[in-house]
Amino acid sequence: MEITTGTRASDAERDRIVRDLSRHLGDGRIDLTEYDQRVAQVYRIATREELAGVLADLPTPAPIRQEKPRSRFPIWQRIEASAWLTVSVLVLVIWAAISLGVGEFTYFWPVWVIGPWGAVLAVRAATGLEGGHRHRRKI
Repeated sequence: MEITTGTRASDAERDRIVRDLSRHLGDGRIDLTEYDQRVAQVYRIATREELAGVLADLPTPAPIRQEKPRSRFPIWQRIEASAWLTVSVLVLVIWAAISLGVGEFTYFWPVWVIGPWGAVLAVRAATGLEGGHRHRRKI
C-alpha cells in the first residue's frame, strides 16, 4: 500500500513507536533521558515520515514470539485417548446393532473393552506415568 508524503500519523502508530522505544530502553540501547525526549517527540510529530525518523538510528526490534499454550497432556496421550474414544464408539455401535437385531438388550460386553483401557489411560494421565516427568537414574 503506497502512502503519500505528508500522511498524518494515528494514535495507534504513535503507541507502537513508544512500545518500540520501551523495548530499546529495556535492552539498554537508549537511556531514560533519551527515552523521555523521544517519547515527547513522538507525540509532537504529525506525519508518518517524521514518526519513522524517531527510530531511524535504532535496530528494528525482533518480533515478540507468542508461546503456544501447552496442553497438560502430551501428544502421545492425546493420540491414545482418541484411539480409545474411537474404539469405544465402535464397540457401542456393534453392541447396539446386535441388540436391535435380536430385539432386546443383550449382555453389555463393551464394558470389558471400554472400562479397563479407559482406567489405564486415566491412571497414567493422573499420575504422569510415562509422561517424561520421572526419569530413572543411571547407575
